[in-house]
Amino acid sequence: MEQRHLGRTGLRVSRIGLGTLTWGRDTGEADAADQLKTFWEAGGTLVDTADVYADGGAEYLLGRLMEDLVPRRDLVIATKSGSVLDADRRFDGSRGHLLDALDASLERLGTDHVDLWQLHAFDPYTPLEETLQALDMAVSSGRARYAGVCGFCGWQLAKAATWQLAAPGVRTRLAGTQMEYSLLQRGIEREVLPAALDLGIGILPSSPLGRGVLTGKYRHATPADSRGASEHLAPFVAPYLDEPAGRIVDAVTTAADGLATTPLKVALAWVRDRPGVVAPIIGARNEQQLRAALSVEALTLPDEICQALDDVSAPVHRYPDQDWSTL
Repeated sequence: MEQRHLGRTGLRVSRIGLGTLTWGRDTGEADAADQLKTFWEAGGTLVDTADVYADGGAEYLLGRLMEDLVPRRDLVIATKSGSVLDADRRFDGSRGHLLDALDASLERLGTDHVDLWQLHAFDPYTPLEETLQALDMAVSSGRARYAGVCGFCGWQLAKAATWQLAAPGVRTRLAGTQMEYSLLQRGIEREVLPAALDLGIGILPSSPLGRGVLTGKYRHATPADSRGASEHLAPFVAPYLDEPAGRIVDAVTTAADGLATTPLKVALAWVRDRPGVVAPIIGARNEQQLRAALSVEALTLPDEICQALDDVSAPVHRYPDQDWSTL
């Protein structure tokens, strides 16, 4: 599998990443082992997890598999800290919480460092400089090789990156930002993507298949074994089952028919090759689904197909983004 640099860093990752959101909860050890082995054998390196996935269960399971199945040195491990299972507070970006969370993640993963440590979200109740100092401490101590963020809007990303550049003694720079990005969700193109491109921060798209909807599986009904039928994940899928999304899925299906391939491959190839994108993160339910996604490596969409998909999925961006003087 092709390797790409994450932003303006020396860190190279596979251009498809493996997500572990359901590991330790909906995905058991045997299925997770099959996925990791298949991913590794295909040349995949980037494995993305978080301390709150299955309340730590995903990290623990990944750690066991690295010990018994796939060598740690062959993988680029990315995890996240900052989300908290607290009804009164969803995120905690304080220095104390973040560094304690990282130490707990390392213990569950059975490793002395992660390759990419990511803030799971922006915490409006903690000074941003305190949060970023925690990233710098983690990298300086060797517990994390690189740092990134998730879910930061444009101004938050720009503020974080420019503070790092200006703060005396701070050497850590943001390597990547993980954001939802697909043909069904192009919101990051408004401000986040331009900021990331300007600042040299790599984009790691989550939900690149529109939460599974872009595979076409929901066109006529909700399959009983799908995430849309899952008690935990049905609300996650539901927003993309409306009529506008259906028109985009129809266009993807038409393109796939014309290229003699699958909607999954068309949707994944589109986002994989967007400007600024380093590696979409795939959250497969089983090894068969993962194999189907990994087979996209051989597909590059023709320009005319990309343009047609761009047109049918174009987000509405008006003032102040474009043509504001004529409105």
